[in-house]
Amino acid sequence: MTAEFKLITEWRIRAPLADVYNAISHCLDWPVWWQGASKVEKCASDDADGVGDAYRFSWRGPIPYRVIFVMQVTRVVPCVLVEGCASGDVAGIGRWNFVHAHGVTIVHYEWRVDILRWWMNFVAPFARPVFRWNHHQVMLQGAKGLAHMLNARLEAVHTREM
Repeated sequence: MTAEFKLITEWRIRAPLADVYNAISHCLDWPVWWQGASKVEKCASDDADGVGDAYRFSWRGPIPYRVIFVMQVTRVVPCVLVEGCASGDVAGIGRWNFVHAHGVTIVHYEWRVDILRWWMNFVAPFARPVFRWNHHQVMLQGAKGLAHMLNARLEAVHTREM
């Protein structure tokens, strides 16, 4: 049996939608500005629009464990949505949604995954709040790093379970 996580994170950044979308859609650059993204490598290319491309991510949050997975891009709607299917230490869906209102770009990240590492599943019944907190901290690092890189004001960051 695997532990399932369904999390939504919302970033509100006072920056142009295109700038935010471009930074997030160019994930090879994430380690430059996102503290938790220790390594991103492109491992496959398909369509010119990015659908079918695959990237290997290595993540490390404040709690000292590493999560490694491959994300294959399944849908792209420029400046609206980027979606991918994860496999590796986690398996599931990651989806970025973008909207812009009143000078603020709102980014919703939906993360629906099963944990496939045996030790994480073993401790998940007790450590679920800690894993959720660690995910929020990684997402907070990303929001702060993105805002800093864009020289923009970070208005808010929220993470919740679905």
